[in-house]
Amino acid sequence: MDLKLEGRRALVTGSTAGIGLAIATSLAREGARVIVTGRTQLGVTKAVADVRTATDGDVVGFAGDFGTATAAEEVVRRYSDIEILVNNLGIFEPKPFEQILDSDWMRFFEVNVLSGVRLARLCLPAMKRAGWGRIIFISSESALQIPVEMIHYGVTKTAQIALARGLAEAVAGTGITVNSVLPGPTKSRGVVDFVGALTQGSDKSFEEFEAEFFEKVRPTSLIKRFAAPEEVASLVTYLASPLASATTGAALRVDGGVVKSAF
Repeated sequence: MDLKLEGRRALVTGSTAGIGLAIATSLAREGARVIVTGRTQLGVTKAVADVRTATDGDVVGFAGDFGTATAAEEVVRRYSDIEILVNNLGIFEPKPFEQILDSDWMRFFEVNVLSGVRLARLCLPAMKRAGWGRIIFISSESALQIPVEMIHYGVTKTAQIALARGLAEAVAGTGITVNSVLPGPTKSRGVVDFVGALTQGSDKSFEEFEAEFFEKVRPTSLIKRFAAPEEVASLVTYLASPLASATTGAALRVDGGVVKSAF
């Protein structure tokens, strides 16, 4: 299927690994001109090379901390023609509620929420002039089922859904769509590292941990496994395309059925 993304300029935050890298690769494969971003130049350079090798696409890189206003302003100054904004950047950290300090709450909101707020605000004027644009927030099933082991993370993911809906209403009738995507447990680099830390010193394999995780921690999963980043990227790429012009203000789940609801 031709998603009609040829030549569209796309910015994907947090795209040097995991879901972000899969989204950048998928968009580039469809002909979009992709900006890969990450905190370090080394990581960005490698990711750009990987995406180019996989797609032979038009890919550039930008290294910066999108938890700051400076990076957001600089990337939009450098690339003033961003038509597709995928706010994928996010951090998570298991921590008992009583130990989550004010500074932790502020850091999570700065990175998970305000990074997307700033970039949307900066990209909207050009999108409005063009009469077309796509803004997508990568939220999480944790927005609906707040994880007790990291409540601050879940709250920021809920905030992203509210932000996307409010922004979608604010740009109604402009040709710009705004949606949030809710992945379930996904085999991203962060998850692999997290599992590695949990199983360090034991003889438990990733596959054994996975089976136990979906039996005890996420028993409502219908696929009984971690999703691949590419499975999330497929939905995001469609939402970014002109073919998804009637989908806006939505919170779309690609959660493997973890959320026990038909709606």
